[in-house]
Amino acid sequence: MGYVGCVSAACLASRGHDVIGVDVSPDKVAMVSEGRTPVVEERIGELIAEQVAEGRLSATTDAAAAIAGTDMALVCVGTPSTPAGDLTTTYLEQVAEEIGTALKEREGGRYTVVIRSTMLPTTCDSVIRPRLEAASGMRAGEGFGLAVNPEFLREGSSVRDFFDPPKTVIGQVDDASGDAVAELYEGLPGPVYRVPLRVAEMTKYVDNGFHALKVGFANEIGAVCKALGLDSHIVMDIFTSDTKLNISPAYLKPGFAFGGSCLPKDLRAITHRARRADTPVPILESILPSNEGQIDRVFRAIEETGRRRVGLFGLSFKAGTDDLRESPMVALAEKLLGRGFELMIYDQHVAFSRLLGANRAYVDSRIPHLSKLMASSADAVVNHAEVCVVGAADPDAIAAIGRVDDRVIVDLVRFPGSDAYEGHANYIGVGW
Repeated sequence: MGYVGCVSAACLASRGHDVIGVDVSPDKVAMVSEGRTPVVEERIGELIAEQVAEGRLSATTDAAAAIAGTDMALVCVGTPSTPAGDLTTTYLEQVAEEIGTALKEREGGRYTVVIRSTMLPTTCDSVIRPRLEAASGMRAGEGFGLAVNPEFLREGSSVRDFFDPPKTVIGQVDDASGDAVAELYEGLPGPVYRVPLRVAEMTKYVDNGFHALKVGFANEIGAVCKALGLDSHIVMDIFTSDTKLNISPAYLKPGFAFGGSCLPKDLRAITHRARRADTPVPILESILPSNEGQIDRVFRAIEETGRRRVGLFGLSFKAGTDDLRESPMVALAEKLLGRGFELMIYDQHVAFSRLLGANRAYVDSRIPHLSKLMASSADAVVNHAEVCVVGAADPDAIAAIGRVDDRVIVDLVRFPGSDAYEGHANYIGVGW
C-alpha cells in the first residue's frame, strides 16, 4: 500500500470494485482501515476516506484472507535497485510464494494474479511464475490467471493519471487473464494493448528511459544555449511545436544507423561548439558513437554467420535517393571489404557513372573500386551471395530473395513480407 497500491486500490474502489489492501505494515493497514492515507498525493486522502466509508475499501496484513475473499490480486510491491544497479526481486518472490500458498487453499472460481510492479523483461516468467506454480501446485493459464499490468502513474498527479491514462498495457499468459484485467479499466480513455508478458514488462522501461533522455537532452540544449547567449525556452518552444518530426513517432522505429549530409555533420558541429564553450554535453556526444555501434552490431551479425559472400541491397543513406554521403551502408560495405568479404551491391537508384561532386568524392575516398562491386540486377546479387543484407525495401530485391531458400537474410528495414521469414534460423532482424 505505497503510492501505486494506494492509488490503485482507491481508484478501483471508486469504480465499484470491492478492494482489500494488503501490507506487512500494521501502521499502514490501520491508517487505511480508519480512512486515512499512508501517502501524500493529490486527491488520494479524500478518495480513501470516501471508499472506506462506503465499505468498498478495507485493509489487512493477512494475505491469505485477502486472497480467499477476492477474485484478483494486484501486486504493487517495490523493486528497488541493488548496489550494482540490478533489480531487487526479493519482495516479488515473497509475495508470489505467499499468493501461491493461499491459492492452494482457496475455494471458488479461477483467480487472476496481476503484477503492477516495475520489473525487467523475463522476471514474470523466470521469478514469479515458477514460485506461484510451485506454491499453488497449479499451472498459470490453467489453474490460475497471470498478467502483467505496468502502471504509468506520475507522483503528484497519479489519481488523474489513473482515470485518464495515456494507454493501458496488459501482458497476458492467456486471453482469460487479459480479459479479467481489461474489465478493470473498461470505459477509461486511451488505447489498450494486449501483449505477451515480456513486452508488457519492457514498456515501462522504454517510457522511463525516454523520459529521462528527454530531460537530459533538454538540459544539455539549455546549457549550450546559455553558453551562446540564447534563450533556451524560446528554442525549445519552437522545437516542440513540430509534431510531424520532433514530438512524434518519427525516427522511433528500431532499424539501421542514420547517415546523410545533415545529421552527422550537425552533431559534430554543435558538440564542437559546446566544447569550445567549456560546456559538457555527454548525451549529444554519445549519439555518433552509438550510431557507429549499430553498424558494428550488423557487421558482427554477418561475421557470425561464418559465410563470406555477401550481397548488399541498398547503398544510399536513404532509400529512393542516390546520396552516399556518410551513408551507414557505405560504412558497412567498407568494413566488410576491409575484413576480406566478397561483396556485391545492388541499388537501383545508384549509378556510379552519374555520381557527381561531393557525392562522388565521398564514395571515392571510402570505396575507390565501387563500380566493380555494383550489379545491374537484384538476381545477380542473390546468385552471388550467401548472406543477403537488406538495407532498402526494394521490390526487386525482395522478390529476388524470395526466389531462393538457402540464403541468410540480415534485415535492416523490416521489409514488407519479412514476417514470413521471422522465426527462421536464417533470418536476422537487426532490432527485432
